[in-house]
Amino acid sequence: MLLDSLNRPLHDLRISVTDRCNFRCNYCMPKEVFGRGYSFLGRDELLSFEEIEKIARAFVGQGVQKIRLTGGEPLIRSDLETLVQMLSAIPDLKDLSLTTNASLLTRERARSLRSAGVQRLNISLDALDDPTFTQLNSVNFPVEKVLTGIDHAVAAGFKNIKINMVVQKGINDHGILPMAAHFLGSGVVLRFIEYMDVGNANAWQLDEVTTAQEILDTLQSQYVVSPVDPNYTGEVAKRWHLKSVQHEALEVGIISSVSEPFCHDCSRARLSAIGEVYNCLFASKGHDLRKVLREQTNEAVLTKAIQAIWSARQDRYSQERSGQQPSSQKVEMSYIGG
Repeated sequence: MLLDSLNRPLHDLRISVTDRCNFRCNYCMPKEVFGRGYSFLGRDELLSFEEIEKIARAFVGQGVQKIRLTGGEPLIRSDLETLVQMLSAIPDLKDLSLTTNASLLTRERARSLRSAGVQRLNISLDALDDPTFTQLNSVNFPVEKVLTGIDHAVAAGFKNIKINMVVQKGINDHGILPMAAHFLGSGVVLRFIEYMDVGNANAWQLDEVTTAQEILDTLQSQYVVSPVDPNYTGEVAKRWHLKSVQHEALEVGIISSVSEPFCHDCSRARLSAIGEVYNCLFASKGHDLRKVLREQTNEAVLTKAIQAIWSARQDRYSQERSGQQPSSQKVEMSYIGG
């Protein structure tokens, strides 16, 4: 087992396949920064599918059991199903999932992703009412089309679909109970995420955070709420079971990176679309694996590079932040995924 300097194992790998997205959500890619003049990565800068597969295979050889494809918006990357097929064929990889805003998740796309080997979907949905949702995505995209995408995922046979809501005080916190009510009895898992200081573009302020406790208190005002044991060590969400008076049920997860950091058992590495490995969502610098990959054909060299990167890892940003206003420069979330 490959351990970092704080004895945390390498278990999960997030792979960004593009830095582009068709939304401009204020907490991730505010249009004031990522507007018409913003320079996104060129196609020739991106890792090829073959390069991604080689790196993923090397990570699995060092203990990674779960891979999640992210972006930007990963469904923007053409022929993504080809990459999915390549990754799903890696021996010892136990879980392959994808995070999407579901805006491009047609019936046909949901089926093709499922057939190619995607096992689970994480779908971002920050509001159910159009005024709030369009305000958040900043491109006037209607919420009904995302809900239709979720329906397509269910119809395609995806299980354990997770709906992720980033909760911002005064922006969409009024939607916590409506979101729970909408998904009661649906079979999906609803996750509420504290608004985090990822990157620098979102001008994050501590007083904009709706804490995990505040989210839980809101849910308890309407539902019978009981704790659920974690699925595995290092799971980022605290799990809860909600039951209504009509006996409809819903599993809820709450991610508390700001108010209750969980760095002590973080087991995730992140690979950018150009082959840089980041040991933390809040890191300021990555480690260039593309150069290693293109200069050395020997797989053992790539493996040694991964071992060196992870064994030296000592990142624990959220614990060091301790609820204070951040000051360090950090990589943008759209560059390495959530």
